[in-house]
Amino acid sequence: MSTYNLLPADTYIVKNATILNNESRLVLIKLYQPIVGTVAINLYFTLWSNLDTSHIISTEYTHHNLMASMRVKLEDILEAREKLEAIGLLKTYLKKDSINNYIYELYSPLEPNEFIDNPILATTLSSNVGKIEYEKILKFFKVPSIDLKGYEDISVTFGETFEVADALDYTNTNDIRKIKQVDLVVDERIDLNSLLEMIPSEILNHRSITKEIKSLIYKLAYIYNLDEGELSELIRNSVNEKKIIDKNLLRNNCHNYYTFEHQNTAPSLVYKNQPDYLRKKVSDNSKKAKLIYTFETTSPYDFLTGKNKGVRPNKSDLTLIENLMVDYDLSPGVVNVLIDYVLKINDNKLTKNFVITIASQWKRSNIKTVEEAMNLCRKENQAKKKGKRIIKKEEKPDWFDKNIEEDAASSDDIAALEASLKGL
Repeated sequence: MSTYNLLPADTYIVKNATILNNESRLVLIKLYQPIVGTVAINLYFTLWSNLDTSHIISTEYTHHNLMASMRVKLEDILEAREKLEAIGLLKTYLKKDSINNYIYELYSPLEPNEFIDNPILATTLSSNVGKIEYEKILKFFKVPSIDLKGYEDISVTFGETFEVADALDYTNTNDIRKIKQVDLVVDERIDLNSLLEMIPSEILNHRSITKEIKSLIYKLAYIYNLDEGELSELIRNSVNEKKIIDKNLLRNNCHNYYTFEHQNTAPSLVYKNQPDYLRKKVSDNSKKAKLIYTFETTSPYDFLTGKNKGVRPNKSDLTLIENLMVDYDLSPGVVNVLIDYVLKINDNKLTKNFVITIASQWKRSNIKTVEEAMNLCRKENQAKKKGKRIIKKEEKPDWFDKNIEEDAASSDDIAALEASLKGL
């Protein structure tokens, strides 16, 4: 990624690379907003509103105008813009000068069926909004089923209604406006070329590997957290009689493999971080802010790996964590707080019944954010002090009973935090 400083005086113009309509607005709010957050969607709508009356291109604006229009800081605009770029809604072009000039190119959101068919987007949406709300969203976009029994299709054809005129000469349509979308780009965690080379040509026709198939493999590897060995075997089992990878078969094989290995739980949620809309905006450099940031930006898998001093969590622990997120609808950051809490007060053991008891209480209390979870832990500890059982000081998480709201972290604090996170 190139290094540059975005300044309020920097100018931009907006180019519409696609066709946008009211359906686009609906899809952005229903499907994209739970993933990228309200500021990013507000930025998209604001850039859209900058377009001229023909909805093709805007006049030149400064980023100061954008800050004033959205009432947010410049760093918030930059963060929102990068989210739009990452999810395929925006492309940014930069010309460096004494005052930098930007071009923001808008692209259409995916059609609802394409969005749901994308394994990364669908899983991320489900993880962010929860299973019940996700089902409601699916229902919203479903076409109602009407029983056509007894009806006859009496629609006429084109030829029955219009006369065919003389054909025109060929017209180049490359510059004609059409709906344009950008494919989702994910981190390429595997060496796909090396992986495919391990599969002999007697099994797989390597010339049949298209960009589309490569993109699908990367996405499946990302969402199911597959390594190269697992993928190689799954690809071999997804080749048809023509030595070509059957995309639907590959999808099914990856899904079946994952659900078998993880006892029929939903895909790979333990590897997800706290969704953006549930995160606390970083406003200071206090120890509390750093702790919240750690809980929010670390997946439960990586957090527990760190607690295990770099050892990967065992299958029962992973199943338990996944159940917390699927069955009890706890967000990834809240699960991290729960892990930290239980390990400290339960002699470093994740006892299933004990964890589930706490998770049930947190679900009833509708705990969604890291800060809410931390506050509830403190409240529980204070109640126990007044009641029958007092938690020993050395058993409590280090953020209990401390007014660390404004206490700035020292260099020793930061070093200790980094040491505790080593191996995440």
